[in-house]
Amino acid sequence: MKRISTLLLMFTLGTASLSAATKTVTHKIKKGDTLYSIAHKNHITIAKLREINHLKKGTVLKVGKTIKVPTTPKIKKKTTTLAKKSKKHSIKTHKASKHHTEKRLAQALKNIKSKKVSKVKKSNKFALSDILFGKYDSSVKGKKLIKLAKKKLGRRYVWGATGQKNTFDCSGLTSYVCKKNGIKIPRRAIEQSKYGKYVSRKNLKPGDLIFFDTSKRRKGYVNHVGIYIGNNKFIHASSAKKKVIITSLNKPFYSQRFKLARRVAS
Repeated sequence: MKRISTLLLMFTLGTASLSAATKTVTHKIKKGDTLYSIAHKNHITIAKLREINHLKKGTVLKVGKTIKVPTTPKIKKKTTTLAKKSKKHSIKTHKASKHHTEKRLAQALKNIKSKKVSKVKKSNKFALSDILFGKYDSSVKGKKLIKLAKKKLGRRYVWGATGQKNTFDCSGLTSYVCKKNGIKIPRRAIEQSKYGKYVSRKNLKPGDLIFFDTSKRRKGYVNHVGIYIGNNKFIHASSAKKKVIITSLNKPFYSQRFKLARRVAS
């Protein structure tokens, strides 16, 4: 009898923990929502989202309808002695880093005072803060990516090509120009979309990689990539045009299928 009671207690506790792990909230479908975007935002897989809502593959989300999204309870962690020691060490490291940066700034100012600055073209002007903290390097790298990519304009599109005989597919072009500029990124577009710093569409800068879902039914995942070159345009290896071209991001086809952007030149 005692054993049966113990088993019942274990079953009750297991059921309670399972219930806590699968708590859900409702999400109202908005225009532009896809299974990919909802799953990505909530840090779950598309398969898990389908399973919870009993959705079949190919199901189209209707605006205004609601679906369930799992949530996980936040667990408060107690501060341990080890964590306190780590925090103290972090503060000391930060102070040392700050002191080092101040020394670098003072040395840079000293060097500038000791030399006469020659005239430079407008396009090559940059601030002292840009040199010290990397903003100048970032913009230069972005321009170098674009410069090399433009040299490949008109080159033939070949699926799976990464520069062999000057042929490329979309992610082959981006991985090629990045590699030539000392930036290592994954080979496939969907993997490239998870690399580097996330950038919103309104904050795009030349050299950023931009990603699309160009599938006919908009399945919700990335399958195409290009390089933003400014003025709302991007360069990419187009399977439709069978070559490397420059396209406007204002074109409805690409504007509506834009997913996200990543900054790798930093």
